[in-house]
Amino acid sequence: MAKPPLPAGFRPSSAALWPRTFPMKLWLLVNSPCVHSVRWDARGEGLFIDQGLFEQELLGVGPSAAGEEELFKTKNFGSIVRQLNLYGFHKLTVSPAGSTAGARPRPATAGGDTGYADGPLHHFWNPHFRYGRPDLLVKIKRRTKANKEKLDAGLEVTSRLPDDLQYITRR
Repeated sequence: MAKPPLPAGFRPSSAALWPRTFPMKLWLLVNSPCVHSVRWDARGEGLFIDQGLFEQELLGVGPSAAGEEELFKTKNFGSIVRQLNLYGFHKLTVSPAGSTAGARPRPATAGGDTGYADGPLHHFWNPHFRYGRPDLLVKIKRRTKANKEKLDAGLEVTSRLPDDLQYITRR
């Protein structure tokens, strides 16, 4: 199975358009009609990631198109989960009966089936990662020792997201 074509803005070679932060990459992926492994949950307050499909589509694990550029430096899904955790995402329990993955912009299939067949389904939540609210991305900070010390001291933690946010709002 070949990787689906990604929008031109997803090409790492387009450095001027490629987001520099993990939350921004994730935002673009979950909102892309070309990416099927990452979807909003029914309320647009979290995201579902199909691990097997994500590995094939975005990490280049398994069958893939020859010469396809990589979106992430890793081929290990565990490293993606680590990044999610570093940016304050929490893993939620997926209820087999109640998980309406992809209920927002694009349904899983025309028949309404919302299940994922390619691998384990992971549900992640962050209070500042919401459907239709790219303005909240500036509040997502990477958890580092230095950032924790700044926050504990009552100082503001800066990020590069405003530049990336300008890219999204111009689209």
